[in-house]
Amino acid sequence: MVLKDYNFNELRTQLIAETKKKISESVHDDTIISQAINTISELDRVCNILAKRLREWYGLYNPELSHDIFDHIEFTKQILELNNNNSEMGGVFNSKDLEQIKELAEKLKGLYDEKDSIVDYIRIKMGSFCPHILEVCGPLIGAKLLAHKGHLRDLAFMPSSTIQILGAEKALFRHLKFNAKSPKYGYLLQHQDVAKAKNKGKAARQLANKISLAAKLDYFKKESVDEDKE
Repeated sequence: MVLKDYNFNELRTQLIAETKKKISESVHDDTIISQAINTISELDRVCNILAKRLREWYGLYNPELSHDIFDHIEFTKQILELNNNNSEMGGVFNSKDLEQIKELAEKLKGLYDEKDSIVDYIRIKMGSFCPHILEVCGPLIGAKLLAHKGHLRDLAFMPSSTIQILGAEKALFRHLKFNAKSPKYGYLLQHQDVAKAKNKGKAARQLANKISLAAKLDYFKKESVDEDKE
């Protein structure tokens, strides 16, 4: 073939069209869920920083409240509900000082509300995409597992022993390099059954087995549905 006779413009157009198609096909429900749970992680980080700042700031005015209420969300609500109740140990704040603190508390409450909204969205999204995983471990842990591996297929073909320690990579690295104690759980520690168990390693192993089965059920059921559509 003579190069001058070849239509490079047509080839370029075909390559661009194929690239666009592959990019479009790479976006699935599990990638959308991953973005949502990563957003929650960022919100948690921001909320914790702002909540600590709010505690220090308001603590100058009413130090007792910060010691009485440990939960950041409840502490924020209390600031918005209190009617400028000063304490004997607190400093003297004028109305503008308190107004600024309450404005920060209001914005922080908005971030907490936004997080709750995204959690509800993830729950709905997982209910249609991977209902068995949702039922076994809930929206937050399930979404973190999906985000960690990227796709439902990867989670479905993963052994339960690996699922058990997802999220504990740093501890696993210390175990392999420095002969430290091997991790027995990662994200699964956040599950109430594991957190409350006396033998957390055993509880995490049992939960990982259930998640492994749930992921396979969700993935192969989805594959079957996609084949029927074709």
